[in-house]
Amino acid sequence: MKPYLILFISWLFPGAGHIMQKKYVKGIVFFVGIVLLLALGLVMEGKFYSTKPFHPLMVLGFLGDLGNGIFYFIIKLSGLGKGNIEAVTFHYGTTYLVTAGLINYLVALNAFDIARGKRK
Repeated sequence: MKPYLILFISWLFPGAGHIMQKKYVKGIVFFVGIVLLLALGLVMEGKFYSTKPFHPLMVLGFLGDLGNGIFYFIIKLSGLGKGNIEAVTFHYGTTYLVTAGLINYLVALNAFDIARGKRK
């Protein structure tokens, strides 16, 4: 059960799964990298994907954004992440936001593998 708890915690708080397993440097680097991508995406006025109107590619973008864990919910509740299509950097910012979520999925899976003993 512990590996699944680490997977969930690592998804919810980027890098926390590594920190829980005493991989402090990795955990901090992952946390800082993901938060930096999120911050840059917001500064570039990117937006989080929505499932409305329904389109399969929009759902994939939404799932990528959801990978940001707790930061997704904080950003959505604070009213950020709506984007500004008129901004020159809008598409780059949107890409940064999705990329942060996708990287967090990989980080969480890596923490899960470490907890199962499949990686060091």
